[in-house]
Amino acid sequence: MRRVHSMPFGAEITSDGIRFALWAPTAREVSLLLDDTEHPLKADADGWHRHVSRQARVGSRYGYRIDGNLVVPDPASRFQPDDVHGRSLVIDPQSYDWSDTSWTGRPWEETVLYEIHVGTATPEGTYAGLMGKLEQLRDLGVTAIELMPIGDFPGRRNWGYDGVLPYAPDAAYGSPEDLKRLVERAHELGLMMFLDVVYNHFGPSGNYLHAYAKTFFTERHPTPWGAGINVDDEGSRTVRDFFFHNALYWLEEFHFDGLRFDAVHAIVDDGETHFVGELADRIRQAIPDRHVHLVLENEANQARWLNRDEARRPKLHTAQWADDIHNAWHALLTGENEGYYEDYANKPLQHLGRSLAEGFAYQGDPSPHKGGFMRGEPSGHLPPSAFVAFLQNHDQIGNRAFGERLAHLIPSERLELAQAIFLLSPQIPLLFMGEEWAASSPFQFFVDFESEPDLAKAVRDGRRGEFKRFKAFTDPEMSQRIPDPTDRSTFDNSRIDWSEAERSPHREVLSRTRHLLDIRRTEIVPLLKRDYRGSHYKVSPENTLDVTWRFAENTLRLFANFGSAPMTIPVEDSVRALWASPGIDVSRTHLQLTPWSGIILKGQSA
Repeated sequence: MRRVHSMPFGAEITSDGIRFALWAPTAREVSLLLDDTEHPLKADADGWHRHVSRQARVGSRYGYRIDGNLVVPDPASRFQPDDVHGRSLVIDPQSYDWSDTSWTGRPWEETVLYEIHVGTATPEGTYAGLMGKLEQLRDLGVTAIELMPIGDFPGRRNWGYDGVLPYAPDAAYGSPEDLKRLVERAHELGLMMFLDVVYNHFGPSGNYLHAYAKTFFTERHPTPWGAGINVDDEGSRTVRDFFFHNALYWLEEFHFDGLRFDAVHAIVDDGETHFVGELADRIRQAIPDRHVHLVLENEANQARWLNRDEARRPKLHTAQWADDIHNAWHALLTGENEGYYEDYANKPLQHLGRSLAEGFAYQGDPSPHKGGFMRGEPSGHLPPSAFVAFLQNHDQIGNRAFGERLAHLIPSERLELAQAIFLLSPQIPLLFMGEEWAASSPFQFFVDFESEPDLAKAVRDGRRGEFKRFKAFTDPEMSQRIPDPTDRSTFDNSRIDWSEAERSPHREVLSRTRHLLDIRRTEIVPLLKRDYRGSHYKVSPENTLDVTWRFAENTLRLFANFGSAPMTIPVEDSVRALWASPGIDVSRTHLQLTPWSGIILKGQSA
């Protein structure tokens, strides 16, 4: 099978030749540079510059000369072999012959996500290198791989959130065909493939849109990265389509099963139909015949995007990253109370209980961290599967000054309790690469601006400046110890070492993770496929947590003691333990829960 996503942007093979199309509404002059030739282009009334060439071929290099001087790549380039400042390459997406013709994805309820940074996940740091780990992850109990952003970024190493050419998979990881082989191999193993995409900003180097399409941006909606993306003003139809086609391009041409949309709260839209809603609607209409899962990162906690229809199917987006669950866990486990943990530190167990039961902890409540700003919408009507839960991810590790993982910060018995509750709660779980064996490597913030020393210095100084408001870094000497994100060693230190999973104590953590995921597959997933009837939670003065989720035929119940004294809880004869902390005698009708222990029970609905 051949797959191609047809779009008005970029270079596209047609029966008349290769069509080149650039939207440059604010350029005075545009010419196409094609191999060793140059072709002046005329603009139509909407700012489009198009040219069809019979001389162009697959493998041709091309770019655009703007106003007689600046040469830029195609913003919809399918591949950049010479990085973000080089010429684009004409690609024939139909040259790849897919064999996964029967693959239609998997139901969302079966999802166990595994977040991966391609460059640091294997010694090779490539799509091909990652292919060799897929079978191991399948056997662990993972059902979906989520790649951090791969849109072309400057240099050879980057988290991915500095991408500037969102259609071009970065050449540092391999070719587009290598990426397709990775997706195809995952499907052969029954694994879904997800991709993290960034539609809220561009990186600081290699974005040339300002030079010829100033209306791509708007000063009306400033963001932490500068002027906002224009999704609601003059010219916004083309801007919106640029991103809508990008989403469909990854889902159709590369056969991804789902997308994670980065920080959509930073996409401000005062128009009649919000960008976030139209994005999902366009995808749902275009791909009705297979499982496609759409996941938001949305600090605003807007439940409106997650509603279900009468058949329990998502109307728009499938789920949202449940930052509240993570932040409450982190404050409870570590005692940290600075930055955004300020919102959870005063009563972390209450926040954890509410978010486990209802999805959001903040549902229209004032945020101390944001000066009392009211954040969130009611979410208790949504099923737990509308939320992706995690104990750590790229942000929550990499945004720390030294990139420490949770296993570096808390005692192992606390980690064991949190991991069990996290993996056996009915939200969709996400593991960050190496978490399954408590990897010893950190995950630090890294970039590669070697060819731009002024930008490299600004990023280095900015990174250290970010932490000045934290007590630990008020001392300038301590601040200087923060790893330099532009240094190659920071990237190298973030690589995970798969061999350590074979050694103690990592081997024991891996075995526990595998066991918990097996319980999830056999006991939790079937619940999620049934009608959800609601939940309730209770936090006692002694710091015990009691959460019950009710489904059509069964209940799932969590008891956990986070206090300093043992607690006794009654247990009905009709329930059975799916998991219990070491030392708990599950055969008794009154269970003794020592401090930092818990049990998860399954029973019949009343």
